[in-house]
Amino acid sequence: MISEIIESSVINKRIKDISHKVLNSVRITPEEGIALYREAETALLGLLADQVRKRTVGEYVFYNRNVHIEPTNICVYDCKFCSYSHHQSKESWELTVDEMVKTVLNLGDDITEVHIVGAVHPARDIYYYADLVKRVHEARPEVHIKAYTAIEIEYMAQRSGLSFKQGLQLLKDAGLNSLPGGGAEIFDDTIREQICGKKSSTEAWLEIHETAHKLGIPTNATILYGHVEQFEHRIHHMELLRQLQDRTGGFNAYIPLKFKNKNNEMSYIDEVSSVEDLRNYAVSRIYLDNIAHLKAYWPMIGKEMAVLSLAFGVDDLDGTINDSTKIYSLAGAGDQNPSLGSDEIRQLILKAGRVPAERDSVYNILKEG
Repeated sequence: MISEIIESSVINKRIKDISHKVLNSVRITPEEGIALYREAETALLGLLADQVRKRTVGEYVFYNRNVHIEPTNICVYDCKFCSYSHHQSKESWELTVDEMVKTVLNLGDDITEVHIVGAVHPARDIYYYADLVKRVHEARPEVHIKAYTAIEIEYMAQRSGLSFKQGLQLLKDAGLNSLPGGGAEIFDDTIREQICGKKSSTEAWLEIHETAHKLGIPTNATILYGHVEQFEHRIHHMELLRQLQDRTGGFNAYIPLKFKNKNNEMSYIDEVSSVEDLRNYAVSRIYLDNIAHLKAYWPMIGKEMAVLSLAFGVDDLDGTINDSTKIYSLAGAGDQNPSLGSDEIRQLILKAGRVPAERDSVYNILKEG
């Protein structure tokens, strides 16, 4: 039926051929991914992405009960797109380990994940952060600890004189369960030089995640899109992730992160449209055929856009969060006080005609419907 609709549509032969490949579970090439960005109609992208989503995860939309802890926004880096670090924000903070452990102890019994990520503090090494993980794990041993971006790990390991493998093993032994995907930004070192020149390289990010996978630590992956990059850069970014996933199978989810232009050095750049957000989700779902889950981070794009994204390949809305993150609110995100209860997130999913699935951090379903 869908193949017949595509064949009878007024679209060029190349897009028809790519569409048939997608429908027949044939991997598309980087050139074909770029063509989808440039030439495919938005409705067609949504249709194709939705088919890929259905055969990958069915009708489920996943969420979890999580809370974010952001230890500090004092950072050695001064990325031009960042509105969060003390270089740009009007506020700065530096939580103690005791304060963070107290936060964890005071969480409700229903929380299943603690997400710890923040700035790269100049004076804190890997032993400090391993101690934090150890104490959080001792306080709530049943809670999954997802902590520290590759950017944080690179700095803390090097500062401590450890290899990436040694540093990750130390953190795992302390109780670390998985890594978030932050810090990837865009895998093009020319662009990285423009927007985050001091931050670690593409190669370092990929090496840390590959090392984590080999140690049995699952991770997520991200992209920062909608700034100075072109479609070719987005596809190249996803191609490197797709190749790594072919080697290790260690990525749980892919999370496109939209550049927000408030309170940072790149405020002169207009944000891309909501239509472009949806198109980007769709191409991501189509291209990354070996990463099962595509997440729309609702504190970034807002609740209503998150619901719309479910028609463009998205199957995960992140979690309840409980107003515990400032990274996107400081950059001008629609939800300035991001908080969403589990009943609310379930209703958003039901509104989209899909099946809510509360999950743990590695996508085991805890509660359906």
